[in-house]
This record gives sequence, structure tokens and C-alpha cells, in this order.
Amino acid sequence: MSNATIADRVPLRQKIGYGLGSFVDLWGHWLYQSLVFQVFNIFLGMAPGLISTALMLKIFVDAASDTVFGWLSDNTRTRFGRRRPFILLGGVLAGIGLPLMFAVGRGWTDQQYFIFMLLSMLVYVPVMSCFNMPWVSLGSEMTPDYHERTSVMSIKNAVQKLPELTMFVAAQFTTLAIFNDASGKPDILLGAQVYCSILGAVMVAVSIAIFMLVRERYYVNLVSRKQQKVPFKDTLYRTLQNRPFRAVLGTMMAYGIATAMVGLLGYYTTIYYVCKGDLALGAKWNSAMGVAGMVFGFAGILFFAWVARRWGKRNALVTVLSMAIAAFIGDWWFYNPDLPELQLLACGCVAFTGAGFWTIYGSIIADVVDHDELETNQRREGSFAACQSWISKVGIGLGNGASGWILQFTGFDSKLTVQSEDALTMIRLLLSGIPALGLFIALIVVLRLQLTEKRMFEIRTALEARRGQV
Repeated sequence: MSNATIADRVPLRQKIGYGLGSFVDLWGHWLYQSLVFQVFNIFLGMAPGLISTALMLKIFVDAASDTVFGWLSDNTRTRFGRRRPFILLGGVLAGIGLPLMFAVGRGWTDQQYFIFMLLSMLVYVPVMSCFNMPWVSLGSEMTPDYHERTSVMSIKNAVQKLPELTMFVAAQFTTLAIFNDASGKPDILLGAQVYCSILGAVMVAVSIAIFMLVRERYYVNLVSRKQQKVPFKDTLYRTLQNRPFRAVLGTMMAYGIATAMVGLLGYYTTIYYVCKGDLALGAKWNSAMGVAGMVFGFAGILFFAWVARRWGKRNALVTVLSMAIAAFIGDWWFYNPDLPELQLLACGCVAFTGAGFWTIYGSIIADVVDHDELETNQRREGSFAACQSWISKVGIGLGNGASGWILQFTGFDSKLTVQSEDALTMIRLLLSGIPALGLFIALIVVLRLQLTEKRMFEIRTALEARRGQV
């Protein structure tokens, strides 16, 4: 191994430190969404369409605040770096605020619950942006090496499997017997409040650990510290002019929207099709599926990182998307009340391909930033993080917003323990069909990506000739 290659390597403690951000990212962004229907719809009786509309509006606020904090972190200059101060502040506040998202009363009207959801999101979402945009940006500046970037994202996604597991266990935790009310039924609201309090404390500790463990390579070596500040208008407009970025963003949008639209349907298929309306049994199966997802996800990271190293990142994405299409089509057979164990394959196969997709996607974004630096002479990781967030979260927000209405369209009725045969059939058809179509579109878009390993070597050589090594 050459000295240059050795110098490009990121110490394992920094890779793990960066990966710890997944705890704050996943819990702060997605734990609420994984519990919100169980708490507000199934337990409190709120209409699912209103819930999904609130989630859609949350994503719009999220997209706007991400733009601001991505721009701020690009233009911040402190002795602690551009990203780390925001990561510390945002992560600590996000951990404190997480349990407050479920601080609601009982017996409220749908309109009161809806207003509470909107107001709490207006406060919490910018706090998460304060953490998330600098953290995502940091991932693109850990190393200048084409393959080491995949290694960084592989470790990050491996660490991410731990908070992912806690999200699958969340539903079961809220139904534990210790939270039963006087009638013996699970007090899901109380369980959610306790669970979020525990995880919020972990988020605070993890944010401090990230601040202590991770360093900003490009900032320390003066590449980003000495550059001119980025105008706010460039955060979206000039960023979207980058052609490789548009191809990567289009792929992610097709993937994200299609999977977001059916995010609810897998859970409801387990509860009402496989488990015949038994919430406690369904929660146990969801926990088991979470374990399967973690195991398969680890395997997916290793497999697709190997594919990327051997045949390049674009070919790795093509492989990911092809296998993901097959996985979602397979859900029609994997969800089977006579063979409930097959659900483990349903979750496992989706987790296997999902882990591969986000590992390669994160690595390619770092390549895109290099391509942009060659054209603009600026390191704008925050702008790219903010732009992809703004675009993707609006798109995924539409998908989430549609998810509740899709559920209502199937004929699902939360007042019924046993759903109609027509409703269950429609849920299963949409669970397989919508993602398969979206992933096929993503497969077509990714073929336009031209950032091969050879091209990235040429870009790096040109950059180092102009501004030196980092």
C-alpha cells in the first residue's frame, strides 16, 4: 500500500464516531414516524389521513430548515471546525426534545391532536436540522479516496443497525404489560413517552461522543477554512446545476418516494393479515423482523461494498435496485398467516438491499462534491446536503403524506380488529406494486451516472494539482 493510500485512510475510531450520528439521525427523524400511527391512530383514534398530512407538512418544514443549516455550516469558521459545534448543540437539544413529541392529553379531538403535532414539529424540526445537516456534510469530507469513502459509509451503516433495531422494538415496548391500564389493555401512549425519554438520553450522550471523536479533515488542512463564503442562493440553484448530482438525486428520489408511500403497509400487513388484528403478537413479530433486518442489513453492507470495490459504485447501485425490485415483489408470498416466519425474509431482503443502497449513495455524494469543487473551486458539502435534503424530503413528504390516504383507500378501518378480505388484498398488492415501479424508475435514472473510478481519479489529480492534498 502506498503512503498516499495510507494517508487517505480514516482511523476506525473516527469512522465509528461518525457512525454514532445514526442514533440521533434515525431516532430524531424516524422514531416519531414509526410510532405516530400506533399512538395517534390505533390508541388515540385519530384519523390516519390527518396524521399523514401532518407528517407531510413536517417534511416541508424539515426541508426548509435543512437548507438554512446546510448553508450556515458551510460558512461557519470556529476553532472547533465548521460542523462539530452544530452537531453538539443540535444533538443535545434533539435528545431533550424527543419525548416531548408525545406529550399529549387523552380524549382530545382530532383537530387538537393535529394542532399539537404541527406546533411540536415547528419547534423540533429545526433542532434536528441543526444536527443533521452538518453531520451529513461531514461524511463527504472524511477522506478524498474513492474506495475509502465507501468504507466510511459501510461502518456508518453498520453502526446504524443498532438504532434501527430499537425502532423495530419500539412498538413491542409500548405494549409491555407494565404499561397496561386498569382494564388490562396496553397504554401505548405512556409506553411511547417512556421509550422516547430513554432514547433521548442516549442521543445526548452520543452527540457529545461524536464531538469528541470526529475531526474535520478538509477544515484542519485549510482547504475549506480559507475559501470564500457561499451565497445562500447557491445552496439550491448552483447545486442543482451539477449534472452528476441530478442523476444521483433522481435515483434517490425514485427510491425514497416509492418506499415511503408504502411505509405503513408492511406494519399493517403484519398486524391485520398475518396476526389477525392481535397487536401484541404483531409487535413481537415486528421486533423479530427488526433482528432479521439487522442481520441481513449487515450482510448487505458487506456484499454491496464488495461489489462497489470490484465493479464500481454505479454497477453496485444497479445490482442493489434489481435485487430490491425482486424483494418487494416477493412480499406477496413472504407475508403469509400460515407461515408467519416468512416475514423475517420480507424484512430481511428489504433491509439487505436498503443497506446497500444508502451505503453506495452516501459514498457517491462525496464524489459529486469533488466534481463540484473542480468546477466551482469551493467545498460545499453543506450545500449538497441541504439541497438533497430539501428535494428529497419534499418528495418523501409527498410519499408519507400519501401513505395514510393510501391506507384509507384500501378500505382499512381502525375500529375493526378483523379487516375485510378486500382491504387486506389491496394492502398487499400496493405493498409490492408501488415500490417495484419506483425502483424500476430509479434503475433507469442511475444508468446516467458517469462518475466512474477512472473519472474520479482524474478529478482528484486535477484538484490536488490546483490546491494541494488534504
